[in-house]
Amino acid sequence: MDTTLPRVLSTEAARALIEQLRGRHGELLFYQSHGCCAGSAPMCFAAHELKLNADDRRLGNVAGVPVYASAAQCDYLAGLEMTLDVAPGNSGSFGLEDGSGQHFVARFRLWSDDEVPRLAPITAAPA
Repeated sequence: MDTTLPRVLSTEAARALIEQLRGRHGELLFYQSHGCCAGSAPMCFAAHELKLNADDRRLGNVAGVPVYASAAQCDYLAGLEMTLDVAPGNSGSFGLEDGSGQHFVARFRLWSDDEVPRLAPITAAPA
């Protein structure tokens, strides 16, 4: 029995929006931004639209879609469980969901001391 804990989870609403976007755009990826314009927000892209670099890391997958962030952002996120959810309204971001009347949000909680040893690894993004 695998007791590894995923670092990224998703709500049913997030999975439903992911399926809609996958149907329109094909293969997807998420990037957990940490910029000034969109704040610290998960952004959904068609996989071919965002070139990852050597500093990017994969936090995990939601609904078969990889979730990436920069190494610096991963250092911060390593202590937090991330749950991908949706909220009403447009975010004004570059994400594929913009204009749908919904936008992706990330909800966080601290890992317990008992959970930390069982966390899935954060891995390098594909070259």
